[in-house]
Amino acid sequence: MANDEHVALLKQGVTAWNAWRRENPNTRPDLSNADLSGADLSGANLATANLREAILFKANLGRADPVEANLRDHADLSGADLARANLRQAVLFKANLTGADLSGADLSGADLSLAPLVSADLTDAVLTGCRIYGVSAWGLKLERAKQQNLVITPEDEPTITVDNIEVGQFIYLMLSNQNIRDIIDTITSKVVLILGRFSVPERKRVLDGLRNELRNPGRDYVPVVFDFQKPTSQTTINTVMLLARMARFVIADISDAKSVLQELQAIVPSSPKLPVQPIIVAAQAEPGMFDSFLVYPWFLKVYRYDGPEQLLADLDQRVIGPVEKKVAQLRG
Repeated sequence: MANDEHVALLKQGVTAWNAWRRENPNTRPDLSNADLSGADLSGANLATANLREAILFKANLGRADPVEANLRDHADLSGADLARANLRQAVLFKANLTGADLSGADLSGADLSLAPLVSADLTDAVLTGCRIYGVSAWGLKLERAKQQNLVITPEDEPTITVDNIEVGQFIYLMLSNQNIRDIIDTITSKVVLILGRFSVPERKRVLDGLRNELRNPGRDYVPVVFDFQKPTSQTTINTVMLLARMARFVIADISDAKSVLQELQAIVPSSPKLPVQPIIVAAQAEPGMFDSFLVYPWFLKVYRYDGPEQLLADLDQRVIGPVEKKVAQLRG
């Protein structure tokens, strides 16, 4: 239960409370189970306070006038224990919730605008209808959290809602920042994933020539190279899958590269809108399992080349041309 003296001090007002906190910096306030419904706690120093199961229904833990606010005026709840607290419709505008324990807390309809939530624990928390415009949502614990109708826009803009706080942070950043939108456009329209084993000098010449040609202003692709020099692991597969999801198409040099085949086994069946252009040096035979990929229409016919010079000479006609045609077909 709450410490009655601490509750009484808080009810004297923020000025008296903060003065007491300054005079007693090593005292951890115990406000657990306290009924603070509707309390104006804007600017209160509640850092490290125990607010477990406290009732903060419609409490104001933000700044009354956000236009003139400065960091000193916002509630400091960093590291506070707010587990299972009732924070429904609470105003937490710019409140510092860094590292706070909000596990099981009910934040339905709360205003978290511009609040730092870095490393906060929101396990089992209810976030339905929260306004999360401008939150810092890095390193959150969100297991079993109920996330619905989260508002990512400020009050003076048309309402946009999402069902995931981390996705919301990213979407608003993309909507509000032209540079971010340009980066996203680049990733989705220009990235070319190059797979191969390029550790030997001859294979390295192929890679360097291919990469330079793709990035030339006339083509303006963004080559991303994955060089299989180490044994394949689950981490390798996950990384390649992530890169593949961002790519416009894949060029897979299967020369001397058995590991590439393992990654293609993960990519090809699960990526029906991702064209894959295999290439191989003419002196080598196609691997025995290669035929299994040919049943997928987005896996193109293998191009065989004698050396880097021939590959670059034929690049437009035999590699980029066919794969771009397939991109157009798959994307409609």
